[in-house]
Amino acid sequence: MLTVLLVIHLLVTIGLIGIVLIQKSEGGALGIGGGGGSGGGMGGFMTGRETANLLTRTTAVLATLFMGLSLTIAVISNQSIDKGSILDSVPAQIEKAPAPTSTEAPATPKAPSAPIAQ
Repeated sequence: MLTVLLVIHLLVTIGLIGIVLIQKSEGGALGIGGGGGSGGGMGGFMTGRETANLLTRTTAVLATLFMGLSLTIAVISNQSIDKGSILDSVPAQIEKAPAPTSTEAPATPKAPSAPIAQ
């Protein structure tokens, strides 16, 4: 079930990106399609205003689907995860430092000696 939702989510995401890139920007010259008179847009099939309305509605529908799928996937993923941390299931491993092998006291470092003048 989760895999199917993820695939649908991916398709909706790609569609949403494509629709947003096709729309005419507010500043003008950045949009790929849309706009123009009867010769522009979708080959004269729709006017610029009709194309903009269609793209705006399509964007709204895809954005709603995107948000709904995101929330659904989050809820399903949260239910399938066991409550608790992954670190709770790992046994603690405490490493101790190796014990000294001899009973002698460690050697004390010597003070640095002055260089010998020749």
